[in-house]
Amino acid sequence: MESTKQDIIRGGQFLVKETNCEDVFTPEDFSEEQRMMKDAVTEFVDRELWPNKPRFEAKDYALTESCMQKAAEMGFLSISVPEEYGGMGMGFVDTMLVCDYISGATGSFSTAYGAHTGIGTMPILLYGTEEQKQKYVPKLASGEWFGSYCLTEPGAGSDANSGKTTATLTEDGKSYKINGQKMWISNAGFCSLMIVFARIEDDKYITGFIIEYDPENPNGITMGEEEHKLGIRASSTRQVFFNDTVVPIENMLSERGNGFKIAMNALNVGRIKLAAACLDAQRRTITESVKYANERIQFKTPISSFGAMRQKIAEMATNCWVGEAASYRAAKNIEDRIEIRKAEGKDTHQEAELKGVEEYAIECSILKVAVSEFIQHCTDEGIQIFGGMGFSEDTPIESAWRDARISRIYEGTNEINRMLCVGMLIKKAMKGHVDVLGPAMAVKDELMSIPSFESPDYSALFSEEKNIIKNLKKLFLMVAGATLQKYGEDIDKHQQLMLAASDILIQIYLAESAILRAEKMAKNDGEDKAKEQIAMAKLNLFHAIDVIETAGKHSIISISTGDEQRMMLMGLKRYIKYVNMPNIIELRNVIADKVITENKYCF
Repeated sequence: MESTKQDIIRGGQFLVKETNCEDVFTPEDFSEEQRMMKDAVTEFVDRELWPNKPRFEAKDYALTESCMQKAAEMGFLSISVPEEYGGMGMGFVDTMLVCDYISGATGSFSTAYGAHTGIGTMPILLYGTEEQKQKYVPKLASGEWFGSYCLTEPGAGSDANSGKTTATLTEDGKSYKINGQKMWISNAGFCSLMIVFARIEDDKYITGFIIEYDPENPNGITMGEEEHKLGIRASSTRQVFFNDTVVPIENMLSERGNGFKIAMNALNVGRIKLAAACLDAQRRTITESVKYANERIQFKTPISSFGAMRQKIAEMATNCWVGEAASYRAAKNIEDRIEIRKAEGKDTHQEAELKGVEEYAIECSILKVAVSEFIQHCTDEGIQIFGGMGFSEDTPIESAWRDARISRIYEGTNEINRMLCVGMLIKKAMKGHVDVLGPAMAVKDELMSIPSFESPDYSALFSEEKNIIKNLKKLFLMVAGATLQKYGEDIDKHQQLMLAASDILIQIYLAESAILRAEKMAKNDGEDKAKEQIAMAKLNLFHAIDVIETAGKHSIISISTGDEQRMMLMGLKRYIKYVNMPNIIELRNVIADKVITENKYCF
């Protein structure tokens, strides 16, 4: 079914519009070609990366580089690059899929891969002139050159625009001289190209530059030693120093002062891809943990038969499956938006891609936060299942836990992204792209009215859960509306309230994505074949309500008093209410039985 402009939900509109399960894309919808691509990537990882985990942990940087070369030979570096620049020109979902399955074995390789194919290549593809693209992109797509991205400085992290690196025009007006220091630069040790951000004179915003790097002719570029890091140990991470580094004026990326915009939009793409990069690591962690739990005998029985272990396995599998549902839902929305813009003929390929991703920046931030937290929880529970062995470097879980930790920091910390998703929603509402005000007023009226005491008919699958999702959206509008009314444009000065609002927003998107995925499966394959998926969607919603209740209560009691507070707390109670409570232990057992029997993550 081809999406038309009318029926595709815009970014953030999931909050105020109902989505049918037929209109979401799920991993079950992968085409034959996509399944073949998935198998090819998995085979590469199982051959080249997984058996070499000890070498990655021993900081074998040369291995990371040689594996990148092998990935290039397989064409994996060129998935999203248009054919005219030597790439495969595949769609956004394909890009996500490759990023997902190539990232599961070791964070060292996935960081190198993500930095090169994402922030190392995309800025040129999206913002470069035709000459820049012709000159550099084919080399990056083929792996002849590797790319890096130099934004962060000792004094400029989350506040990316505060960098001190300078670009000064030479007297002949033909080039700029770059001076400054960058840190945490992934791929620095083996890159041939850097995207560097510097400030020209007293410009308000930084400017992007493409700088070639050749160790034989360093052009004023020196490198610090490799950083000693908690995880991603074989990912080359160095400081980079520029001392009168000469860059021709034709290597300015986009216009002067456009660097901050480039950086922010590159991060939008990076965020959803980071979510993808946290998925297969969960699948592999779950599989290793279940195998161990099935083999480990205590009290004359496999530990996988104990309720405490079964609970962990069910929760780990549920989180992974929910993360998949939400990630691929958003990826297909982005792909459809890009295709619509291209079909309209108003945009070039690069503009269509940029605007397509920018449209779903809220969802990109939501996914970055949620899935990076899932992988942290998953690896932590993996260590717990392995017990003392999980703490040992002899098992793959210890390194998985260390590698997972960075995902909550890079591509914008989770705190920044939590505030971004709410801030961007408010901006969209003010521009009229998402009508939040109308529904928020309707919720206010509804709260003043007498609730219906009729017993609804919840006999159809997910009818109650979908009604709860509808109510959770009202709850968000109630809390966010009251917060906005109280603080208006000063809302960003109240970070704790924004964090609470983001918790509600994130849980709604994930819970809805999971229910739609399970409902679609049940409709296509029958409820019996989708019973574990139905259980995961129901279990996830139950947990979502717990998070939302806490966040909602914290906000309500912090922004209101008296009658207003009482009314909102009653609204909170009304909107999180089940008529038929799910049996949580039964749901977990359905999920755990399947995973333990299959001896792997099997969804």
